[in-house]
Amino acid sequence: MASPKSSQNSAEDHRPWGYYCVLADEPDHKVKRIIVYPKQRLSLQRHKHRREHWYVVKGEALVTRNDEEISLKAGQAVDIPLKAWHRIMNSGDENLLIIETQTGDYFGEDDIERSQDDYGRA
Repeated sequence: MASPKSSQNSAEDHRPWGYYCVLADEPDHKVKRIIVYPKQRLSLQRHKHRREHWYVVKGEALVTRNDEEISLKAGQAVDIPLKAWHRIMNSGDENLLIIETQTGDYFGEDDIERSQDDYGRA
């Protein structure tokens, strides 16, 4: 089993809201498996270099995309355009599992502009 905090593909990267692992990291796309703990949410953020597609595998999500709030359940998906303010919240009582596909020209974690964050990172 991979150790947490490792930067290797398939290793878990733990955050206050849950954790993720990178399933694919290619020049033209990146794919992550993301777990969000119950009642937790990611920061309100946007990206200058990438678009995202979120597919809910398990659980219930409340997605903020600019001024929209979108409820999703297993089997549903949403697209996040370039430069759109967005966040995902686990609105259920079990872990939320999503697959995030990023497309664009840069996928570094430093391509995050945060507007609001429950964990003091904004």
